Amino acid sequence: MGFILLALRPAAFATLQAPSRPQLILASLQRFFPLVWISIAVILVSGLIIMLQVGFAHAPVGWHVMLGIGLVMMAVFAHIFFAPYRRARLAAAAQDWPAAGRSLEKIHPLVVLNFTLGWIAIAAVLFWH
Repeated sequence: MGFILLALRPAAFATLQAPSRPQLILASLQRFFPLVWISIAVILVSGLIIMLQVGFAHAPVGWHVMLGIGLVMMAVFAHIFFAPYRRARLAAAAQDWPAAGRSLEKIHPLVVLNFTLGWIAIAAVLFWH
């Protein structure tokens, strides 16, 4: 998320115009999102295994906070994937670049939200261990 927020998106906006900008961002997300799905599966399964080994009742508060925030982050990502990203892909397939750009713009604040939630989850584990 950091790369997309702090490097790819600003560079695309600084150097590219429509339709090149949404094409680049969509091509990047098309490669990035499968990695996100794999990461979600690995993080969720490994986290639940650790919580089960320790016992949910005995796990530190920070772990519970991280789990809750992680579930919210997963829901936000699922929304990104199945709503604005899907609409952007459909618009791109129809070569409706203004609509693709509008859909991609709806992704940005959600990625900022997930990026922020990720740092809050890390802080929770550090402070409530």
